[in-house]
Amino acid sequence: MSTRQEILSIIEKNSRIDVHELSILLGAEEIVVANELKAMEDEGIICGYHTMIDWSKTDIEKVNALIEVKVTPQRGLGFDSIAERIYKYPEVTSVYLMSGGFDLMVILEGKTLQEVASFVSNKLSTLDTVLSTATHFILKKYKDHGTILARKYEDTREIVSP
Repeated sequence: MSTRQEILSIIEKNSRIDVHELSILLGAEEIVVANELKAMEDEGIICGYHTMIDWSKTDIEKVNALIEVKVTPQRGLGFDSIAERIYKYPEVTSVYLMSGGFDLMVILEGKTLQEVASFVSNKLSTLDTVLSTATHFILKKYKDHGTILARKYEDTREIVSP
């Protein structure tokens, strides 16, 4: 495995790791690791560093939804043009081109179910190349980006036997 692959494998699981610790794990000089990180950022391989938050454990109201979208691809542009129009909305957190029964998966965030529904009906569904949408609200996250969010229930009752 190359140094780049090793760096990417480690920082994908822990983006907060510092260059010093990363260099120790890799058995490489800090400057080499720092230069590789900078080069991968410049090349667009590393696109950002994110913090995963379990919003259900805060008093901040957030609603997430997955929207399946069928579209008519544009000649010469395919799906890229409509995907770009969609991802420019601030409510949209992710857009993926998919295989299967729909073309795009749009993940968005709002404060209420009504806010999300309003976005879908007033903004997304009205785009000229959108043929149909199907909205799925996320009720609970158990695992996100490889991290388990929901703790397994452990029965702490005392066992009584006859």
